[in-house]
Order: sequence, then structure tokens, then C-alpha cells
Amino acid sequence: MPSRPAPTGADTVIVGMSGGVDSAVAALILKEAGHAVEGLFMANWDDEDAYCTAAADFQDARRTCDLLEIPLHRVSFAAEYRERVFAHFLREYAAGRTPNPDVLCNREIKFGVCLDYMQRLGAAWIATGHYARLHRTAHGVQLLKAADLTKDQSYFLHQVPATALAKTLFPLGELRKEEVRRRAHAAGLPVFDKPDSTGICFVGERPFEAFLAGHLSQEPGPIEDDAGCVIGTHRGLAVYTLGQRSGLRIGGRAGAAAAPWFVAAKDPARNALIVVQDPGHPLLLSDSFDVEDTHWLGSACEAATRAGALGVKTRYRQGDLPCEIDLQSDTVRVTLAAPARSVTPGQYAVFYRGQECLGGGVIARRRNSRAPQQDAPRLAAPAAREPA
Repeated sequence: MPSRPAPTGADTVIVGMSGGVDSAVAALILKEAGHAVEGLFMANWDDEDAYCTAAADFQDARRTCDLLEIPLHRVSFAAEYRERVFAHFLREYAAGRTPNPDVLCNREIKFGVCLDYMQRLGAAWIATGHYARLHRTAHGVQLLKAADLTKDQSYFLHQVPATALAKTLFPLGELRKEEVRRRAHAAGLPVFDKPDSTGICFVGERPFEAFLAGHLSQEPGPIEDDAGCVIGTHRGLAVYTLGQRSGLRIGGRAGAAAAPWFVAAKDPARNALIVVQDPGHPLLLSDSFDVEDTHWLGSACEAATRAGALGVKTRYRQGDLPCEIDLQSDTVRVTLAAPARSVTPGQYAVFYRGQECLGGGVIARRRNSRAPQQDAPRLAAPAAREPA
């Protein structure tokens, strides 16, 4: 795929405006560079409640665009979000896995239906406030980690098609967060000190357990230790994640050490939650796992199989774990150089060679060759996955 030429001032660049400081500074940088800039705000969650900030976020985006003297469009892809992202999110939790909706939201919404909409509005390029970099070559575009590794978001972008990245600009890729806020303050942007948003993409921050209970039926079941002894009752498997140590509500137990408990596995067939006290317990560790629904960026599949250091992240904000891979017909078998904690089915494994993000897929099954044989079934995937 040939690389696109750099944008010129005559090219219209539409910036996805979230109402936060990152997208505001992305628009500022492009405007100062002389580009024809427009903004677009998406409101993709249509349940208005006390936790929905879409109205306030839109007003922040509007004030920013007014100050920058750029037009602001508003659109809703709520139906597409529920069908393509949220429905999958619920199915995965119901099956005992832990999904990452932000990855799917980027692929299906921000760089999918929204990109198409921006192009219909006349955009030659789209831009966002993501912390990532793009390197354009004669052979196509490469997705690279951000200069600020503490904010790098390439993990969340690995499923975006290379054809979409070829039309995209990431103005913050070379900046650190403190520089972004400094620029916003110097320009008088009203969101210069607005806190970063967290929570589910477009759904926002809300009490997660209560939110899930409103969409999924939760059946209480036994909490068991690694010997199979029942030591408590869980509130529904969906509200727990592997490695979790808080919120288990397990009191003192005769004969047990006065140490925290960790979620080590889920057994949906029995509706059982398995917990251990040793943070180095084999049930918490994995030295290999299978990845399915793998998406490679351009020729990155070939690059991943070449000799040399290859790393994988099994969750955001994790350092690259040295690994080797074996490409099978529909699965990537990953072998880690050292066991890792809390490799979680349903989460994404993303592959890197140095600064370049090669792609990734969904963790389907995990293993630990050092685990006792009777523990092996508890390390497998909760159930067969449905494709995203």
C-alpha cells in the first residue's frame, strides 16, 4: 500500500473532538500549522443519566472550537455502537471473559463509521488526540508507540485497518502530556486543566457492578480456594477480573494465612470463582497462551516472524513481555520467556518489535507448564469465543 503524501494547508482535516484537552490541542496544533480544520463531536451513548457527561463534554468541545474559530459538527452513532461494540462487550462478560471495548470502539466506530462520515463531510484527513505515532513509507504506514511511553495508546489502536491509519494524523504523538497541558493553557483553551476521562468508551465512569447488573443477569455462586474448598459466595462471575484482590469480601478463615486473596480463575460451567493467596501461585501465572482473531498491520505478520526481539502486551500499561510466536491456521501460539501474571481471556494481546506495533488479537486460552496437571483445566478459556 503506497504512503499518502503529507497534508497541505488546502486539505481539510477533521478532528475528533471529545471535549477533553488532548483533542483540543490536536486541533490547535493543526490550526497553527495552517490547515483547514473542522471538529466533530460524537455522542454514542443514548442513556442519559447522572453518569453521562456527553452534554457537558459537547459544551467543552463547542467552547474550544469557538475559541479556535473552527466549525464543529455533531453526530451520534449510538445504534452502531450498541450493535458493534456494546453487544459484544456484554456477550464476552456473560461467557466469563473480560473484554476491552476501547479497542473495538476504535476499530468499528472512531476509525470505522465515523471515518466514513468525516470523509462524506469533505475531510482529506482525520485527526485525533491519541498518543501514538505513524511512520509513512513507500510500502505503507507503520503504527509506532508515542514518544511519551506513559501515555502511549498504540495498544488500543492495533485493530484499526492500515487503510484507515493511512488517512489519519496523530498530532500529539511526539509530545508529553505536560507539554499538551502547557500548550492548552498558553492558548487559553478552556479545557487546559480538565481531568482525563476514564471508564468505558462513550459510556463513561460509573459503578461498574451496578451497571453490569442492569444489562446482565448475575447468578451468585461459590468462591473456592485452590483445593476446592468453598470459602465464600461471589456476586456473579462477570464482575471479577483475574488478579483482582479487592472487593472479594472474603473474611478470615480458620487455618488460612492472614494474607489477601487473588482471583485466579473462573469456572463458568460450575459458576465457581477460584481464589488463591500466593501471588506467585501457578493459577495466577501463564507461560503460554493462544491468540485468535489476529489483525496484522500491513506486512507486520511477516515482520513478527523474523528473527529478533519480539514483545507482547497482554494489557494496557504493561511493559513488553519477551516472547516467541508460532503462527497456526487460525491461532497464534505465544510462548513467553518468563511466566506472566493475570493473562486474561477476552483481553487483547498486542505484539511489538521495538517501537513498532505489529498488530494483535484476542487471548483465547492460557497455560502454565509449571502448574500441576489437575490445575490445567482452570487455566483454559471459559468457553468458546464468538468472533468480534
